[in-house]
Amino acid sequence: MFPPPSIVLPSNTMSAAPKENVKWVDGLRGIASLLVVATHLARGFDEDLFKSISKDPYKDLQPGEVVVPRLFQYPYLRVLVQGRIGVSIFALVTGYVCALKPIRQFRAGQMDAAFSGIAKSAFRRTPRLFLPTTIITVASWFICQFGVYQIANRSEGWWINHSSPNMTPWIGRAIYELLNAIVTTWSALWNPYDINHWTLQPLLKGAFWVYTFLIGTAYMKPRYRMTASLILVAYFYVSKDAHLGSQFFFGTFLTELSQDPGHTAWLKSNKWPARTLTPICIIFGLMLASYPEKNPEWRPWSLFMLRVGHRIFPDGSEYPRNYSSLGLFCITLGIHFSSGVKDVLSNKYLLWFGKNSFAVYLLHGTLLRTILVWMLFGVSFPKDVEKEGKMVPGPPLKICGRVGWYFWVPIWLVMLYSIANQWTKHVDPFCARMTARIENYMFEEQHTTLSAEAQQNREKAKLSPLPR
Repeated sequence: MFPPPSIVLPSNTMSAAPKENVKWVDGLRGIASLLVVATHLARGFDEDLFKSISKDPYKDLQPGEVVVPRLFQYPYLRVLVQGRIGVSIFALVTGYVCALKPIRQFRAGQMDAAFSGIAKSAFRRTPRLFLPTTIITVASWFICQFGVYQIANRSEGWWINHSSPNMTPWIGRAIYELLNAIVTTWSALWNPYDINHWTLQPLLKGAFWVYTFLIGTAYMKPRYRMTASLILVAYFYVSKDAHLGSQFFFGTFLTELSQDPGHTAWLKSNKWPARTLTPICIIFGLMLASYPEKNPEWRPWSLFMLRVGHRIFPDGSEYPRNYSSLGLFCITLGIHFSSGVKDVLSNKYLLWFGKNSFAVYLLHGTLLRTILVWMLFGVSFPKDVEKEGKMVPGPPLKICGRVGWYFWVPIWLVMLYSIANQWTKHVDPFCARMTARIENYMFEEQHTTLSAEAQQNREKAKLSPLPR
């Protein structure tokens, strides 16, 4: 989820590919953050959008009644609201970014610099993910203990209720639950104060898979390293982890492919891949990613995809995630073939969304269950009612009308990205400074100095005459 490093081409090698546009990765990440927010809005307030159609067309119909899909239940458009592809994009971008600079250095023969960079990047990645996640978890825990999530708890909609924790009456127990949430975010993929944080541990783990892969294949010829990347893509596919595991190494494969001089020269001299393969790959990929999460048998196009899935996916795998993963493979290949699409993804607006994507991912769940819920449901609790001689909670709060929904959601989105932008400006730099302090404290500068001196000595030894 971090911005890709800037590329500095080595001047001492003729094997390096020309400098390419890698900013498109940040633009794609910006789209992913928007998709994640959209899918949680749909899951919280309109879960019918995840079905292939809102009602079973084969039963319980009135005479003459015809079931017509809603706008966002049609193929392509439904990708916008069932944004499960967003998490896969984050995984692919992680693999791409982690491999970008080391592969440049491998191809330039700068092995010492590559290994040093991998070691430092691997060290920094943990605190750069852990610190901001812990900060927002503590903030969410704090407001939870003051009852801020109670309106969400009393609102209609199971997902909103499920994701809104209850107050803890005893301070000792509350502190224990906070510490437990910080641990289980990384050990059990569970954070009761923000259930959306389940993806952070797989993304951290995937980064270390990529670092390990790079070290193990550092001295391979590039074409065999690409082959090894694709083997791991296939391995995670048959291991039922196509939506994350395969994406890390497909991102690594794309990084290597984009830096291959022969391939880049071929793309530069041939325009037909951008004109033909790019639209075919993107259109086909979006169709694959349109596979419904629920009731695919209710529509002919999704029923066909369901039957195909029985033949091509491992038994017991999740078809919606697998189809989104296959779709992302096709979409990113289409992007790879076209410099024009890369330029579109590199525009300043998508880059701004990409810059704030991590902050949006961390913050949107908390702001959805507080500010947006208050906008849509109000701030008053339903009155308790008497039932069988006992006072029980009243009926759940009803959401405002359609006009209110379309009025308040855009305002909330502006608030979300404004707050996320402030987080990016202030909290992320603080976490970066803390990471740098930890690194300076724990790393031994003497080893770096000795390594540089040893390198100088080796160069002198090459130039000096042999002793007689």
